[in-house]
Amino acid sequence: MMEQEAPWMTLSWSWHIAPLAPIPRRGEASRVQSVQAWLAWSSAKSGACVGEVSTATATATAAMTAKKVLLLCGDYMEDYEAMVPFQALQAYGVSVDAVCPGKKAGDACRTAVHQPTGHQTYSESKGHNFALSATFDDVSAAAYDGLVIPGGRAPEYLALDEKVLALVRKFSDAKKPIASVCHGQLILAAAGVVRDRTCTAYPAVKPVLVAAGAKWVEADTMKKCVVDGNLVTAAAYDGHAEFISLFVKALGGSVAGADKRILFLCGDYMEDYEVMVPFQALQALGCHVDAVCPDKGPGDKCPTAIHDFEGDQTYSEKPGHDFALNASFDGVDASSYDALVIPGGRAPEYLALNEKVLSLAKGFMDNGKPVASICHGQQILAAAGVLQGRRCTAYPAVKLNVVLGGGTWLEPDPIHRCFTDGNLVTGAAWPAHPEFVAQLMALLGIKVSFA
Repeated sequence: MMEQEAPWMTLSWSWHIAPLAPIPRRGEASRVQSVQAWLAWSSAKSGACVGEVSTATATATAAMTAKKVLLLCGDYMEDYEAMVPFQALQAYGVSVDAVCPGKKAGDACRTAVHQPTGHQTYSESKGHNFALSATFDDVSAAAYDGLVIPGGRAPEYLALDEKVLALVRKFSDAKKPIASVCHGQLILAAAGVVRDRTCTAYPAVKPVLVAAGAKWVEADTMKKCVVDGNLVTAAAYDGHAEFISLFVKALGGSVAGADKRILFLCGDYMEDYEVMVPFQALQALGCHVDAVCPDKGPGDKCPTAIHDFEGDQTYSEKPGHDFALNASFDGVDASSYDALVIPGGRAPEYLALNEKVLSLAKGFMDNGKPVASICHGQQILAAAGVLQGRRCTAYPAVKLNVVLGGGTWLEPDPIHRCFTDGNLVTGAAWPAHPEFVAQLMALLGIKVSFA
């Protein structure tokens, strides 16, 4: 069957494809348009071929809505706390604009990786470069249904910006949902919108919130979330699953078909975003998600790699978060799971040498269960011999693996483009997460709708 052009093919993104590596380009439209275009296009099709799902499965995915959310960004906001809600909400069909004072659409904010490392407070290292999708001076609270405020160090200086505070007050006065995590509540305190409101935050923010008149709720774990009317607060990114779920509910959203069990195949130096974004996005829907790694057990951690595009001939690498596993590889019963997700990064190149890993991946494919693989993850599928006759994409440098493995190569142009071929969803890199998660949701029959 000839490949058919879908609507998202005409939508631009912030990378051009070079022969082997994407090169950054600034100033493009919101990615959610491509997700919504794909959902509309796929629902009109029948059969399951490239870039398609059947009408039945397409109607069981995230519903297109007019919901629109603003993400308030700044330099050295926490890496996960910006990208996870940004991409998860888009995967659910919500339009998200990311803005930063003093910057315009296409500019980048540097992010920070914050995590406990055994010292008296968290450590910090440089994260990804986060591309903004709108211009701060052009936005109006009236155009949005909700506001998300990431934590990290950005709120320290954003809380001094009167334009930021005025914007937050407009959302609060209109009683629109506001979701703030970690240090983001510093902005709420400075805006004067937490008096007599029950909320939590990263523990170090307690004195400021108490002084601002908030009713403080101690975070017994870093997963703590609190709801008070239109206000959703969380202690840290550990609580993203509940945090995002509560925000979706505050926006009038509901989820159907999420009673699924999903397995993540992890390894050391998998890409940071490529594991955490889909992991928490699926958890937020209500799915049971297990993450395993050969020779490791629940509670063990996998170091991750931050892969970014910084003007060189290939991507750069920086250390990412340590990702905590929650299940044992040796104890996995593949028959108990509905789908398999394979993150990219550098882990797949050595996992592809592990016969148990290959057998696991082959089992999911042979049984027709959904398999979603991104970036270098397709190295595992090629080594498992399951790409023969399948149409798929991957990070451009993995084209050799795909072609030699018998697959039909589909160019990821633009880089956020994903494809569904039967039970297989493939993407090229982490910018593709909104489409990647949305297409997996379609195969699983998960639907997000808004009142």
